[in-house]
Amino acid sequence: MMVGDRGEGSVGERPVVDELEETWRSIDDLGRALEAADWDRPTDCPGWTVRDNLSHVVGTEAALLGRETPPEPEAYGPHVHNDIGRLNERWIEARRGRPGDQVLEELREVAAARLEVLRAMGDEEFLADSWTPTGPGTHEGFMHIRVFDCWAHEQDMRRAVGKPGHLSGSAAERAMTQLSTGLPYVVGKRAGAPDGSTVVFDVHGPVARTIAVGVEGGRARALDAVPDTPTVRIVADFETFATLVCGRRDPAQALADRRVRLEGDEALGRTVTEHLAYIF
Repeated sequence: MMVGDRGEGSVGERPVVDELEETWRSIDDLGRALEAADWDRPTDCPGWTVRDNLSHVVGTEAALLGRETPPEPEAYGPHVHNDIGRLNERWIEARRGRPGDQVLEELREVAAARLEVLRAMGDEEFLADSWTPTGPGTHEGFMHIRVFDCWAHEQDMRRAVGKPGHLSGSAAERAMTQLSTGLPYVVGKRAGAPDGSTVVFDVHGPVARTIAVGVEGGRARALDAVPDTPTVRIVADFETFATLVCGRRDPAQALADRRVRLEGDEALGRTVTEHLAYIF
C-alpha cells in the first residue's frame, strides 16, 4: 500500500489533513442522525457494532495523542486474531457501555486535538520515517492510511444503518488510491494469474478509476497504459469494489448479482474477484 507522497507546501496545507477533517466531520454528521438503537446494530466489520466502529476511530486517534491505553478486557471475542486486534479491542471495550452520543462527543474532542497537532507540524516531522500498518513509511503516509481507515469504518457504520453517503470527495478519492495499491499483490500472489496475462479493474461511480495490472516473469505490476484487449476486465461500482477489497462482501454474491461484471477470461476474472479481500 502507498506510504505517502512527499508533496510541496507546508504540512498544515497538505491535502491529507483536510481529508482527515472531512472524514471525521462526515462521521459526526452521520452520528447526529442516529437513533439510540442504531448504535448497537451489527456491522459488516466482524464482531463490531456501529458504536464499536466509532470507538475504534476515537481510540486510534487518542493513542496517537499519547493518551493512556485502557486495560485489557477479561477476554477477547473470536473476531480478534492478533496483537493489533487486541490493542484495538482495548479501546473499544472501554466504550461498549457508553451511549453512542457520548462516544460521538469524544470524537469531536479527539478530532479537534489531532487537527491542532497536525496543523502545527513542520515538514521535517511530517516527512520523518514512521511505523505504519503496512510497514516502514513516513508520518504523512501513515496519515494517508488513517484517512482510508476512518473512511472505511464510516462506510461500515453507514451500511449498517441504511444511510449511504460520503462516496465522493477528497477522502473517498484517497480511499480509492489506498484500495488500488495492493492490486498487483492480489493478481500475482493471491490469484496466481499466469505470465502474460493482464487484468483491468474498471471502477465507476462517484469515484472512478481504471487500473491495469500485468504479469511478466512471475511478477505482477501496475501498468502505465491500459491495454485495449486485456485478458480480463473486471467492472464494478466504487462501493462494491471497496467492500470486496475490505472483505465486507461475498464475492460470489457480487458476481451473481452482477454488481461485478467480467469481460474476457471469466475463469481468471472470477479467481481475481474471489481473492480481492486483502485489507481487513
